[in-house]
Amino acid sequence: MLDLRFLIEHPDVVRGSLERRRSPLSVEPVIEANERRREILGEVEALRAQVNSVGPQIGKLMKEGRKDDAMALRQEAGQASKRIKELDPELSEVKDRIQELLLAIPNVLHDSVPEGGEENARVERVVGEPTAFDFTPRDHSAIGQDLGIIDLERAAKIAGSRFSVLMGAGAALTRALKDFMIDLHTREHGYTEVLPPFMCNTDAFIGTGQLPKFADDLFRIADPDRFWLISTAEVPLTNLHSGEIMDADSVDKAYCAYTPCFRSEAGAAGKDTRGMMRQHQFDKVELVRITTPENGPAAHAELTANAEKVLQLLELPYRVVTLAAGDTGFGSTLTYDLEIWLPGDIEGGRYREISSCSLYNDFQARRMNMRYRPEPKGKPRFPYTINGSGLAIGRCLIAILENNQQADGSVVVPEVLRDYLRMDVIAP
Repeated sequence: MLDLRFLIEHPDVVRGSLERRRSPLSVEPVIEANERRREILGEVEALRAQVNSVGPQIGKLMKEGRKDDAMALRQEAGQASKRIKELDPELSEVKDRIQELLLAIPNVLHDSVPEGGEENARVERVVGEPTAFDFTPRDHSAIGQDLGIIDLERAAKIAGSRFSVLMGAGAALTRALKDFMIDLHTREHGYTEVLPPFMCNTDAFIGTGQLPKFADDLFRIADPDRFWLISTAEVPLTNLHSGEIMDADSVDKAYCAYTPCFRSEAGAAGKDTRGMMRQHQFDKVELVRITTPENGPAAHAELTANAEKVLQLLELPYRVVTLAAGDTGFGSTLTYDLEIWLPGDIEGGRYREISSCSLYNDFQARRMNMRYRPEPKGKPRFPYTINGSGLAIGRCLIAILENNQQADGSVVVPEVLRDYLRMDVIAP
């Protein structure tokens, strides 16, 4: 959530960011509502001053024997008090309105974010060459079904479309990827492993920005309806310190978690529906950093490098792009996407997103009232938050099957996973 004072003092900055995002929202309703809030507060303060000054005046008039004047003054004070009570509900309503409007406004974009939409993402670096084959590569669903490790038909029978059943080496490869990623991030990158709830309350989703904007993309628990299945471990991890005031020595946090994730993908009809690319349930290892504003950009770069390390050790070709303004997430000020090369894509091979590493500045911390004290008795400040997948396990599995496929239908297991999986090749 944006700081109201920042929006009021720098409306053109927010307007410009909304235009870059191609958002239909306007800052004018916030400015107007805040002006009305100030008018009400001004009137209330004047009325309270009037009421507070009446006591001494009435006492003086009574001593002077001017009872009628004292009674008239008391009546005026009563009217002022009545007016204050009349204004209280409107003031509360205006404050709620401002909060509602602020919750709907996306974060201000970083100056370095390129203009345009999805097609205007800026390539920062390319690591590895697209995999070359001396045969026509197949996609992961064909490979997996021939190997007997991906079963989409039975998944559809028991759950519907956009689900998969992983069998044998497919299930084991998923488990191996999870353990490998968690070990890497905890032992080498210094993250603390967390096993969070797989459902959270409404306040937690508001805190990270999934609600109210993305309600249609979430799965809600009907009874009780205050719970939602997590769409990403970002929600429980970042909210671990919601409502808290940390000290300067403890504000720097680095968390990682493996969780299943659940998304209805209401706005993605007909998009990426083949195989396991875009599912209602998928597995992911998430990385979350909480730090000071001064360290925010460096922590963002470090988290991105931590996610890249997974792909480097798996020896998979990928690239890093900076998302353009029209494609940057609601709460993010700057996002680096890691895109994995998938040679079996229906378009003859292309890069697909496998992690979004986003810097939020104090946008999430402000929404969840998470703060820290730079000094023992100093005024609390909002920290910066950063998150990104480290990585999406299902898409890693897809990339391994497609990039490591062999002409005989087998798949070579990346060397770094062989001790976890206890096999070198997944054979028909």
